[in-house]
Amino acid sequence: MTDRSLSSTVGIGAPGHALDADEALSTRLRDLALVEIDALIAGDRAQELVAAFADDVADALREARTRIAALRSQLGGADPLSVLEAAPRQRASDAGLAGVDRIRARLAAQADAARAMARLADLAAGLIPKLFEADRRR
Repeated sequence: MTDRSLSSTVGIGAPGHALDADEALSTRLRDLALVEIDALIAGDRAQELVAAFADDVADALREARTRIAALRSQLGGADPLSVLEAAPRQRASDAGLAGVDRIRARLAAQADAARAMARLADLAAGLIPKLFEADRRR
């Protein structure tokens, strides 16, 4: 059982939304990585099962590719640490202090996106050999 109270407060975008989608995709990638292709070729429908597995892996990798691209776009934009180029007097002003929460939130969002992107990329990397093997056995 999963504690949804935590997942509703931590994540990228609307609370719980991206995290749930990323978690579902991560689970799918992990589950596909657990499949042993040798087990699929043991029965009467070996070709059919291997083809279905290869198609499922390719679909999951396409989904991961799309999500990684979306996460990568969150890393772009203005550099939140460009505030370092401002004079200390500007950062100490009321206007400078007003930006602290905005800068902190932007850095946190970038860190969340980078972690999610790294996790999905790592899981996808583990599936690439399975896809190639399944394609060879079709």
